[in-house]
Amino acid sequence: MTLRSFCLITASLLALSACDMGKFNGELGAEVDEGGFGNATMNNTMIQSGERDFTIALAERFAAEVPSTITFAFNSSALTDEARATLRQQADWIRQFPEVRFRVYGHTDLVGSNAYNKALGMRRAKAAVGYLSSLGIGTARLEAVVSYGKTQPIIQTSGPEHRNRRTVTEVSGFVQNNPSVLNGKYAAIIMKEYVKSAKPQHPQNTVIVTEVDPAAAQ
Repeated sequence: MTLRSFCLITASLLALSACDMGKFNGELGAEVDEGGFGNATMNNTMIQSGERDFTIALAERFAAEVPSTITFAFNSSALTDEARATLRQQADWIRQFPEVRFRVYGHTDLVGSNAYNKALGMRRAKAAVGYLSSLGIGTARLEAVVSYGKTQPIIQTSGPEHRNRRTVTEVSGFVQNNPSVLNGKYAAIIMKEYVKSAKPQHPQNTVIVTEVDPAAAQ
């Protein structure tokens, strides 16, 4: 072996030893996975099973039957009486559909920095989730809270805008360990009746008995 060949082999071995040996022990193609690997397969599976279409249909039904949006005062994440009333309606609906998961999205108006509004949107979403939880909705079914900050305004204005300061509750999918879901009975969930009178009604009306004077009745 010539000195030149020996040097080339030695240099190659040194280069290999400097590499991250973990890559050689990983799965093929792992180095190009940025965290989304498998999403396309999952999406195709949802489409083939019909779950994706049923999720969209249920989301449309929720938005049609219950107010999905609450609004906030400027620079505030405090729930108003009106917001609490809306969240109670949402909780009534959610309670009757234990097979369904939800997300709450927080939004702000366009006043302030991106970073500040991102945090404010998250506080608003957490306030809504916290109140829903206090009404008996398990946080396991409130899949996540997401803040869009000021990136998705309803009204394009740089000034304060009440309609942009909001949270939106949306259907995000199905509870996978629920018996109906395990049996693929998505249509049965969609067609389930939402009983608006599920909450306890007011006490029965009191029957008022009026005595009539027989003499006066003749």
